[in-house]
Order: sequence, then C-alpha cells, then structure tokens
Amino acid sequence: MPAFLEKEARGVDYLVLWLDCDREGENICFEVIDSVKHVLAKPNDNRNIFRAHFSSITEQDIKRAMNNLGKPNKNESLSVDARQELDLRIGCAFTRYQTRFFQGKYGDLDCNLVSYGPCQTPTLSFCVDRMDKIKSFKPETYWYLDVELQHSKTGQSFNVKWSRNHLFDKDVVYMFYNDLKQSSSALVTNVNLQEKTKQRPIALNTVEMLRAASAGLGMSPIHAMQIAEKLYTQGYISYPRTETTTYAANFNFKEVLVQQTKSSSWGSIAQDLLNGNMVNPRKGVDQGDHPPITPTSFASPEQLPGDLWRLYEFITKHFLATVSRDCKYEELTITFKIKSEEFSCCGKNTIENGWTELMPWKQIDFKEIPNLKKGESVQIGHIKVLEKQTNPPDYLTESELIGLMEKNGIGTDASIPVHINNICERNYVKLERDRRLVPTNLGVVLVHGYQRIDPELCLPKMRSQVEEQLNLIALGKANYRDVLKHTLRIFEQKFHFFVQNVSLMDSLFEDSFSSLSATGKPMSRCGKCRRFMKLVLSKPQRLYCEYCKDTYNLPQNGTIKLYRELKCPLDDFELLINSINKNLNHPFCPYCFNNPPFDDMKKGDGCINCSHSTCTHAFNSNALSKCFECQNGLLILDSTTPPKFRVICNNKLCKLIIILPDTLIKADVSDDLCENCDAPMLNIVYHKDKTPLENGQTSTTACLFCDNNLKVSIENYLKLANKKINFDRKKFTHKHKSAGGRRKKRVVHKNW
Repeated sequence: MPAFLEKEARGVDYLVLWLDCDREGENICFEVIDSVKHVLAKPNDNRNIFRAHFSSITEQDIKRAMNNLGKPNKNESLSVDARQELDLRIGCAFTRYQTRFFQGKYGDLDCNLVSYGPCQTPTLSFCVDRMDKIKSFKPETYWYLDVELQHSKTGQSFNVKWSRNHLFDKDVVYMFYNDLKQSSSALVTNVNLQEKTKQRPIALNTVEMLRAASAGLGMSPIHAMQIAEKLYTQGYISYPRTETTTYAANFNFKEVLVQQTKSSSWGSIAQDLLNGNMVNPRKGVDQGDHPPITPTSFASPEQLPGDLWRLYEFITKHFLATVSRDCKYEELTITFKIKSEEFSCCGKNTIENGWTELMPWKQIDFKEIPNLKKGESVQIGHIKVLEKQTNPPDYLTESELIGLMEKNGIGTDASIPVHINNICERNYVKLERDRRLVPTNLGVVLVHGYQRIDPELCLPKMRSQVEEQLNLIALGKANYRDVLKHTLRIFEQKFHFFVQNVSLMDSLFEDSFSSLSATGKPMSRCGKCRRFMKLVLSKPQRLYCEYCKDTYNLPQNGTIKLYRELKCPLDDFELLINSINKNLNHPFCPYCFNNPPFDDMKKGDGCINCSHSTCTHAFNSNALSKCFECQNGLLILDSTTPPKFRVICNNKLCKLIIILPDTLIKADVSDDLCENCDAPMLNIVYHKDKTPLENGQTSTTACLFCDNNLKVSIENYLKLANKKINFDRKKFTHKHKSAGGRRKKRVVHKNW
C-alpha cells in the first residue's frame, strides 16, 4: 500500500486526505503523509496538505467538505499512537508470559492464547463479577398476601397488590392474613387517573445502536458494526462511529424525510411528519465528534438483503421516532382498604401511540381494570398467603455489557465490539440464550487470579484513567511522550509484581485444569528419549513429551496424523502430516517446525520448505519448477497419500493444487531433466488396467509440463480456477545441461 500511494502521489501539487473523521482516521492521515510527502511536488511545504471533514458519503456532504478543507490534527493522531503502543506493549508482555507459563503446564485450556488486554480484561471482569454474584447468591424465602377482588356489576376478577409488597417473616404475614381472612369486601379509598407520556428517543449514537442490535435484532456487536460500516460506505447511513446524541442546528430534517416517503412501510408516517406533525427532537449530548447516525438515502428490502436491511430499518425508524410525537397514555390507580391494610391495582390505556407506532415493541402494554368510584365496595374473591424465594441476577447480556463499558470508560465506540468479540473468540465467555455472556472456567480463573495478585489489572478504573490521559493528548493538554512514559512505568512495575506472584494464579489453574502429562493421546516418538509424545488436542494443538518435559507447537489449521513412522534425518523425530483438506497434506518434523535447522527456514515451516540436501521429503528432492501462479514459491510433488498424487506450491499464501491423473499408482521426482523445458522429470507408474502408454507399458519418465498425459492436469486446474495463464515453461525452470548436451543431475535452489 505505501508503494501504491507513493506512485499515485508522485509529483502532485496538493494532497487532500479523505479518511474517516475520527481519531483513528486522523492517525491514518499522518501515515499517508509519511508515505508520500517526499514525492510531492513541494515536499517541504505543509500548506499544500489538507484534511476533508465529512460525516456521510453523499454529494452534498462531499461538496461541503471540499469547500471547507482543514488541516489534519496531529494531537488526535498522537493519542491513537499512544493507545496503540500502550495496548501492544502491555498486552504482548502479559500475554506472552501467561501463554508460555500456563500452556506449558496444562493441557485442557482450550485456547490458543492466554491473553491480557488493558480493555479486554476489565470487559471480562464485568462478566465474571456477575457470575460471582449469581454463585454467591443465597435465596431468601418471603411471604405475601395474594388478594383477588371481584366487581359485582361486571363480574370481572382482578388481583391487587399489597402495600407492604412482601415480608420475610412468615408469622407476621399470617398475623395479617388471620386478621383479614374473614373480611368479605374491600373499600375503594382513592381513584387516581393520570395522563402520562413516554418520551421519544434521543438521536442515535454508536453505543445505543450496538445495544439495540444485540437486544432487538440478535446481532453481535462486532457483526452490527460491520453491517453499519457497509451501509455507510454504500451511502445509506451517516458515519456509524459517534458518541453524539443531538442533531446539529443546521441539520436538514426535511431532506431526509422526503427520501423516506418512498417507503411502503413508513412512507405515510414520514409524509405525516412533513405535513406539520414533526416535533423538535429531544436535546442530547454533543461530544464534538460526528452527528448522530441517520439514514442518508432511501433503500428498499430488495436493495439491502438480510441483516443490511434489518439494521437500516432500525436506524431509519429510530430517526423518524426522534421527531415524532411522544406516546401518551392514561394510568388509572385504584387504592383499596381491607380493614387497616392497603392494596392497589394499576391499569394502562394508550391515548396516542406517537413514536411507538414505528416501534411496536416499545408500545404501552394495555391493562384493563374495572372503572370504580371512591367509596365503592368490591367483593373479595380470595385472600391467600403465597410463598416465594428471591432470585439471583441473570448473566450479563451483550447489551448490558456495552452499557457497563460505556459507563466505566472501557474502550471507544469503535473498539467496544472488538473487545466483546475477543473474550468470546478466546474462550473466556460463551454466548448463551438471549445473547447472555456466561464465563468459561478459563475466564473465571483468569479474573480471580488477577484479583489475587493485583486487582487493578482487571478493574475498569485503571483503564478509564489511561483513557482520560489519552483524551488530554487529543486536546493538546498533555504531552504524548510523558503520558506514554508514565503509563509504561506503572505497568512495568505491575508486570514484575505479577511474574513474582504468578503462583497465586497458578494454584487456581491447578484446581481447574489437568496437567499436560495427564492429557492427550500417544502420537509420535520423541527424537531425544525415543518415547512416545502425547498429542494434546485442545487449543492450541501441541505435542508434549512428559519425560523430556518439552512442548512442541503444531499447525492449528488441520488434522495431525503420523506419517508412516518416517523419521527426520536431522533430529530423529518421527514425521507428522498436517491434513488441511482431502487435497492438501503437509509433512513436517515437530522439532524442525519449532526450531528451524536452516537459515532460509522460518518457524512453522514444514518439509516442503526445508532445504536439506538429501532428505527425500525436502523440496530439493521434490521440486519441479517455480510456481507459475504466485511466482514466489516452488511447485512440489506431494506423494504423502499414494495413490493420490498432487503438485502443490510451498508458498503458504498460494492456493495452487494440481491433481495428477488417478491412473497413477506411483510417482517420484527423477534426477533427469526434460529436454524441452529443463524441468525435472517424474518417474511414474500407471495402473496396469488404466495405463495410457503404448503396448500396455506401465512405467515411464515424463515431464509434467510437456507430457500429454500429465500436462492435462495443469489445463484442468486452470479451467477449474477460471484462470488464463500463458506461462513460458523456460521462465519457470532452471537449465542444468552440460556443454555437450548431456543431462546433469539437477540442483535445486530455494530462489529458483
């Protein structure tokens, strides 16, 4: 990307930066400037660098931004730099130490990382705190009077509520019961009819959108944010990352309403608002960032499929609701007396739906009670004593967690979904019914461990203080270097204290998880002690030798199998196969995978990337040519699952797989080179009943690129992948002929 930007900016006179108008966008502005400034027509003149500020991708907003260009804000960019560096350095230090310490001791953690994050961990702490309250909750028994009255004229029965609600003393409740049970009627002592309103919502910001998407639409916060970003980039809504809940004084309500009159669902409501029934929106909070989230153009369900439509529909209805009339309803409260005890009942009746017509789930629940007058007597149907118990709180929902994070200053409107997604993906919480977050054993142990060692590591207070300092940097009231240095010094001390006292957390892990030696199943022999190592299947997959006390990381994207008890010639470890799918199998040595034996190998490389000169599994023995697909890797013969043979690329980013004819029963790379293209030949053997060779011959030496029976495999790959690559074979092969024209034994280089 920097090279592309440099190419585009070379020699230009003016640079206008059109990035997202938030702090992260401001930070990207300066990354772009650093990449292209030296190739501008006037590299030392900052006067020709401008910043466009816009909140939606509409013609009007774009023109307004172009006519009011400003300058990029260095302070906001520095605040992002500070946050990124703090989160990276603090998170990496704790995560690396925790992961190595605990994954080296326990086999059933079921996570790839035992991570810590300055925002992620307090987020998890909210969930664990709620679980602790549920676990420590002790139900209490209480008793109350259940009274049913019956209107003599209409025969309608209805329940009334005791003014004392309930009591925890059974004897006292029965005392009242015995006093009242002989009564036959209740006296109406007061009838109060009030007209009330349910206020229309304030303008929509990011946090409220995420909460509504989770609670009402069943979308995860991270998914809702991705959908909102798509709607924004397609020009359907305004910028979806904002903390502001009040419309700008010059906001054009009429323009938005006119667009929405086209809707078959709410077009009539939009037209009614245009006809004079629109009210001024409630005053919210102006955070000085972006205007609230609103629709910017009309869309129909046919234009926006699935979740795109559902979120757009909510945003549009919410906007219309903010300028609609309040919901009005009557609340009738009737008070009764039975001897000296008071009881009451309440009924509700909607006068005007107002804004709730757009959101039926927000409408007032109708509850009918008899129309009684003061002084009237009502017959008692029954009086009972009922027994119940107090209930524990429920697990946090995503919506409740978002609210707690906002209240305690954990994360930003843009990062809140990411932190919630992280604790789910890292197996710290599980998403259960009604989108409730239930902590896993690992999540509980981590938080309780932090609370034992240093409670501040998981309390929101620490992060909110850091956020305050970052806000001061953005406002130019604090020095970037000073804040960075001060915060890192604090966490460095906390890290050392954590390491010294990690045994306090480890004791919790011992009680909750099994040691590596007690988990896993025997898989392959260790090259050091020649005893079987155990394959630990829980995340992350790894091998453990309980005799050497060594742990070996394994590939995480496939199924691990033993490779015919073959051994690595370098370290005597038994080879394994990582089976990614039915057409892709990579052999590797577990020791070399973790400890690359050659300088040109990287950690995590398998046999097809090993440059061993004689090993039959290394690329020197199996390479055919340079890859014509990616032009970076080598084409390797994969013979790990005979009689199925394939040609694959040893570049991890390349997806090339050429399936050789299924008539082959044997194939390996020959030392001879093709006379036409100088590619290594293949020694192949066909099935005797399916051989395409003349006179029923079954074995031959052929070139993958030149032999008619083999090169069809390349043609099939190109056809299946819908690719048209006219490659020059000689461009991708290496000549090794002697001056006399005799074939020489091939010599393969990594940079073929």
